[in-house]
Amino acid sequence: MVYTPSAFSLETSLRANTSSAECDTLPRRTSNRPALSRRIYEMSWLCRDGRIETARQSAPSGQIFKSAFSAFARGTLVTTTTGPVAVEDLVPGMRIVTNERGPSPLLWIGSMSLLPDEARDEPPLTRIMADAFGMGRPMPDVLAGPGARLMQRMTNATENTLRPVQSFRDGMNVIALRPPGPTQLFHILLHRHATISVGGLTAETFHPGPGFESTMSYESRMHFMALFPHLRRPSDFGSLAYPRQPLSDATGPCAI
Repeated sequence: MVYTPSAFSLETSLRANTSSAECDTLPRRTSNRPALSRRIYEMSWLCRDGRIETARQSAPSGQIFKSAFSAFARGTLVTTTTGPVAVEDLVPGMRIVTNERGPSPLLWIGSMSLLPDEARDEPPLTRIMADAFGMGRPMPDVLAGPGARLMQRMTNATENTLRPVQSFRDGMNVIALRPPGPTQLFHILLHRHATISVGGLTAETFHPGPGFESTMSYESRMHFMALFPHLRRPSDFGSLAYPRQPLSDATGPCAI
């Protein structure tokens, strides 16, 4: 017996082939939303059970993302309960000496690489020469990234303000630098926002800013929080220890 397709089957097959051909000739829809640039971030964190976990993750390259990983260059000395330790040698669980609450365990440390081709406009690095702000402040030189803020001490202690490191540039003792090659930068997070001693200078630990989540889309917020696996919600960052200026507001120079 020879099978002969029915007229209905032939018509259905013909329509399907025609539709397929028409679809191939129609222009494909493309999204008007610009693709977000991404970069690789590395982080280590202290789990609730005391374990230390590490991860390497791709995420957007927006300012709030980079600010969490770009405060201090390799070799920057951070004061711990066992003495100064290079930032790249810090391990979650180490006790960092804070100016507000004494020793506090390091909960998270993140790093990223800053590439030379990213420095097209404003030089992103700031070198602070030894003794730039007085004897041992800093000691030795400190190389800071675009995510760093330093304490500007005022006559009235209640007016102390955290300012972007770029605002201290004076072209002599605090100078702007472009990375000659890939430069690894770091930032650290404690249980609460605090100031710490970095090479003899007073710098802040990471905090994304009060209400940061309201300025981000749901997708961006999920990507951002995924970089901090030890936190469950944006409010876990806590409050700021001091008022501070936005990283984009780096007019200066000013005294420290």
